[in-house]
Amino acid sequence: MTDPDPTPAPVLILGGRSEIGLAIARRFAADRHPVVLAARDAAGLEADRADIALRHGVEVRLAEYDALDLEALPGFVAAQQPPPGIVVSVVGLMGEQAESERDPQAAARVMRSNYEGPALALGLFAEVMAPRGKGAIVGVSSVAGDRGRASNYVYGSAKAGFTAFLSGLRNRLSDSGLRVVTVKPGFVATRMTEGMDLPARLTAAPAEVAEAVVRAVRGGPEVVYVRPIWGLVMRAIRGLPEPMFKRTRL
Repeated sequence: MTDPDPTPAPVLILGGRSEIGLAIARRFAADRHPVVLAARDAAGLEADRADIALRHGVEVRLAEYDALDLEALPGFVAAQQPPPGIVVSVVGLMGEQAESERDPQAAARVMRSNYEGPALALGLFAEVMAPRGKGAIVGVSSVAGDRGRASNYVYGSAKAGFTAFLSGLRNRLSDSGLRVVTVKPGFVATRMTEGMDLPARLTAAPAEVAEAVVRAVRGGPEVVYVRPIWGLVMRAIRGLPEPMFKRTRL
């Protein structure tokens, strides 16, 4: 990893309430970046805001943000002053596959939370940031988007859309100086997965995800499997012929 910038850029975390979002905020703050935690009911993050600011001696602000409120999105983007130099979206909603299968509204929440909301937000921030010729946009997607699987295909399809959006945005902005990074964590040990029997080799800690994000922003790969073994696993899954894949229960 390269050394921190002489003047660390402001970092905006979309979805700052999540354990991964807070870990990313702490990691950037440790390198003296000012941080904005954006989330619904942002006032409830005051204790986290104060802790990060005190520990690292940086400015940490809170911003009210609802990824599904598209009418408020342009105003939210315009209100970020000073403009962020790094934007990280960790917005997402796993949902329950069975509920999504029987309830279109539940499926729509999953799809909008994992694709529509994050993609539209990052697209607007790209319009603001690209003319400056520097900075980074980071989308935390998922290995679930690499191939649709029976166990989570509603969530996976939304993450696949988000991954494709980030790929296209990266291609479009390749000569602009603005980096566009896709991060695929795989399993992460959080409250959401507590009690689940997750394989240790495939399971990252939130701090690992944060380290991968910082490394990518500072010049590492622009498509990142937090644990490299996931790249091999998903390559094998993508390579299964369709008749064989249909017999799996992944």
